Amino acid sequence: MSAKIKIVADDKIPFLKGVLDSFAKIDYLNYLQIKNEILKDVDALLVRTRTKCNKELLDNTSVKFIATATIGFDHIDTKYCEEKNIKWLNAPGCNSSSVMQYFASALLNIAKKKNISLKEKTLGIIGVGNVGKKVEKFARTIGMNVLLNDPPRERVEGSKNFVSLDYLIANSDIITFHVPLNRSGIDKTYHLADKFFFEKFNTEKILINTSRGEVIKSEDLLNAIEHKKIIASILDVWENEPEIDLKLLEKVDIATPHIAGYSADGKANGTAICVNELNKFFNLGLNENWYPEKIPSPENPQSINVDCKDKTNQVIIFEIVNHTYKILEDDERLRKSVKTFEQQRANYPVRREFNFYKVNLINSNDEIKNIVSNLGFNLE
Repeated sequence: MSAKIKIVADDKIPFLKGVLDSFAKIDYLNYLQIKNEILKDVDALLVRTRTKCNKELLDNTSVKFIATATIGFDHIDTKYCEEKNIKWLNAPGCNSSSVMQYFASALLNIAKKKNISLKEKTLGIIGVGNVGKKVEKFARTIGMNVLLNDPPRERVEGSKNFVSLDYLIANSDIITFHVPLNRSGIDKTYHLADKFFFEKFNTEKILINTSRGEVIKSEDLLNAIEHKKIIASILDVWENEPEIDLKLLEKVDIATPHIAGYSADGKANGTAICVNELNKFFNLGLNENWYPEKIPSPENPQSINVDCKDKTNQVIIFEIVNHTYKILEDDERLRKSVKTFEQQRANYPVRREFNFYKVNLINSNDEIKNIVSNLGFNLE
């Protein structure tokens, strides 16, 4: 059967080319080329967020299986797929460490720019799934207070560890979003941050969004920034990507082209989940638990040497995290060339996560060693 199945795959899914070619007929296409007319006799789709897997794309095709190499799946009409008996899956948690790394670099860079001590500051996390949990661990490890808002988890686990959205807004210095995009229902997140959300701000806050652009209403965020309700803002995701709001781009402190989860490790994890589930579904005969043989190394050295003498823990952590990921380089690229938003995503430089690196702390103490180790780095 493996020789007979046909697969269409987004040509930007990393580490995929050559893996399935001897087991199936596979066409690698740009996401703009993935259209209904070419799927008539296709069995499986491997996609990213740009491909809208809905009735328009899938009607009267032979597609039986869809895998998206991403955490999010709001681009898949899951109800339609279930009605048509099309198996679909996403890759939950695949790039959660990558998004945490992005958050860490963003927050530490803003703290340096604004001369803010993060210790004892309160972080409000909206959405505490795979990513939110890792962001929570990072924040607690560096000495921050944390408030959690996650109604779906609260309904299951009880309210002990969670707070209401209003309480979080009132008591947080920094607010970060890690929610899926739900356009309706009890857990609607579409335009969750609108004018009513920002009107509740009683102090200036830092705002970070790495979830989905539509979670924040752009014009209301712009208004909140102009009215100084927000002291700093970081956006990786935007409404109407890649046609982003240029006025908003000018006003935010850090702007990137939806690449928070784009570490090489996160990409490898996402592709592996899709390949292994496809292999199981069609019984292709590929080795179980396939994983890319080699993940490329970044340009920056794997070893990080930091002299801790006369430095605060925050400065030390900034130097280490900034070595792994210089977020301001992504910001600069986007501002210089907004029209190449998609190309910047497609040709993203190799970025590796914390556990790739070895850290040598000179003139250090046990406290900072424990912090750096708990953040996931290897101590030399």
